[in-house]
Amino acid sequence: MNIKIIQGDCTRSLLNLDNKSIDTIITSPPYYALRNYNDEEEQVGLEATPELYIQKLVSIFRIARTKLKDDGTVWLNLGDSYAGSNGNGYKQTISKYNRSNNAKESVSFRDKYKRQDTGYKPKDLMLIPFRVAYALQQDGWYLRQDIIWNKPNPMPESVKDRCTKAHEYIFLLSKSQRYYFDSEAIKEEAVTQGQKKISPSGWDISKKGSHGSFHKEGRSTEHYEFEQNEKRNKRSVWTVTPKSFKGAHFATFPEDLIDPCVLAGSKEGGTVLDIFAGSGTTGIVANNHNRNAILLELNKEYIEIAEKRILDQGSLFTDLEIIYEENENKRRIS
Repeated sequence: MNIKIIQGDCTRSLLNLDNKSIDTIITSPPYYALRNYNDEEEQVGLEATPELYIQKLVSIFRIARTKLKDDGTVWLNLGDSYAGSNGNGYKQTISKYNRSNNAKESVSFRDKYKRQDTGYKPKDLMLIPFRVAYALQQDGWYLRQDIIWNKPNPMPESVKDRCTKAHEYIFLLSKSQRYYFDSEAIKEEAVTQGQKKISPSGWDISKKGSHGSFHKEGRSTEHYEFEQNEKRNKRSVWTVTPKSFKGAHFATFPEDLIDPCVLAGSKEGGTVLDIFAGSGTTGIVANNHNRNAILLELNKEYIEIAEKRILDQGSLFTDLEIIYEENENKRRIS
């Protein structure tokens, strides 16, 4: 199997991929206004308004749709944002550039990421994930399901006027009305039990009362045995514990969250794409399940983290290729 990491702006990287070459896309874009990723000029998430953020994602996925096979799917993870605080990403950006000695660069950067009046009231939950999903639906995608990622150990919050957020969303979208989805591959252990009525042999079941059959001595002969159903269709609430990763200071996908997306969305030998690859979890999981992976990432530091994680998997991968946008520099590790 092959893992290919492509460094650079995701729009340009997508344009260079072959049309209809991807089986499924599994990705988590930077959340709106929550983090500044090392001041990368082309990063997504620091747009001046939620509308501009949504428009940017729609344009990216419009290109991605041409790279997806006709029966392909997208698994899109997004968290939400609150209005009024400008977000940590914005504050980190302005704080750094306020200290800059280059006043022209500072003003330019601040103007580029300046927060505009969004129409939201302070403390409003902006429903960004649903607005993005609706916009993608309007752009031609089939919106098939909203999956809830239930987090047993969510990030602690000090808020006193609402509950601590303990879930995020994964949206399942498809390019066509009919698409590849292997429900058998992701069936889960049944937790409910069926009941089967049993009448013990040698007992008289000819005399029935209002509560069932009776033994000759008057005791009830009717009892129940529990019959375990082995598998059931996977439910739309996925309980997956977030796991910290000491090698990165940003959020990483838990591998258990990606497993069902890879298994349901692609066949063995297929190709999985992550448009915002981060630390490379999607590639690792895809390779573990005998799928190829293409990972797009703007930040070189994150590519180094992804490379180390993939190499640490040992024999679980066949071929790792890293392509840098600058001078088309390539590095292959077999």
